[in-house]
Amino acid sequence: MTAISIDILIPRPRQIVWEELRHIDRHVHWMSDAVSIDFQSQQHEGVGTTFDCLTKVGPFKTKDVMSVTRWDDAVAIGVTHHGLFTGHGEFLLADEGTDTRMTWRENLVFPWWFAGSLGAFVARPLLCLIWKKNLSGLARLLIS
Repeated sequence: MTAISIDILIPRPRQIVWEELRHIDRHVHWMSDAVSIDFQSQQHEGVGTTFDCLTKVGPFKTKDVMSVTRWDDAVAIGVTHHGLFTGHGEFLLADEGTDTRMTWRENLVFPWWFAGSLGAFVARPLLCLIWKKNLSGLARLLIS
């Protein structure tokens, strides 16, 4: 399993960040690798929400089946995902003065045919770069 954790300071109060983050369907507006999100459950927020997320990085596309496993208002959203990569991810929000520290944590399992731990070693810096760009995109969206 490969652990990745990145964070960014967003110059907005936590409740403002949460009001955007809680809308899973709008994640495609700030996640450059997320092409589409299609809900499979009737609910669109909270534990038990399920959705398919089509992701594209360069020429590679994958569809992850995702389930919300944690939902703490204005604090955290956690998901499990199954697809090309399997794992668990979390968005965490914390006050830092009047700003918000947002952390994105992922624990991913790379498939054997992706060279397992070697593939993870190669992919990790690219994923960090993409996710940092995504968090910056969210910050820009909230500032504008």
